[in-house]
Amino acid sequence: MKNNVLMGKKVAILATEGFEQAELDLPKEALDNAGARTVVIAPESGAKLGKIRGWYKKDWGDTVKVDKVLADADANDYDMLVLPGGVMNPDKLRMDADAVKFVRAFDEADKPIAAICHGPWMLIEAGIVEGRTLTSWPSLKTDLTNAGANWVDEEVVTDGNLITSRKPDDIPAYCRKLIEALQYGTEEWKKAS
Repeated sequence: MKNNVLMGKKVAILATEGFEQAELDLPKEALDNAGARTVVIAPESGAKLGKIRGWYKKDWGDTVKVDKVLADADANDYDMLVLPGGVMNPDKLRMDADAVKFVRAFDEADKPIAAICHGPWMLIEAGIVEGRTLTSWPSLKTDLTNAGANWVDEEVVTDGNLITSRKPDDIPAYCRKLIEALQYGTEEWKKAS
């Protein structure tokens, strides 16, 4: 059901080949249905055909249209950043200096950044997890702890401007937090979290 509670809000979804299908599709759908405008952004290598392929369970999934190439994207144009997981997607993105810089720009502007599953690898690479409480796919626990984060096993965790979640099963709670963060604005949302 579509409503307009997020009308006027613009959300960047940073992904490349191998993103976890549900972790991009379902948050995008929830945000779009709440009235936000979502923009799928991919590095040049992932956007060469104007679309990127997802990963679904144990094989390639569907493609998603790329709206903007990362080189042409500016964090100032967006209200939130969403980082889908999957193993391949964030592993490729964390090796892309422009992708890491894009994530860091959202944090420096204190804008909400949402990462699910293996997506927090991008937060580690951007150097923004130290002293923060996060969750992720369980295999990232050591990575996050070694980067100075406090890892917890919960379906969705908010700490400052960061929203993290563990896996596709947690997507309903994750999407509710994304919508709340945009609906209430960063300061009000942080007080309520």
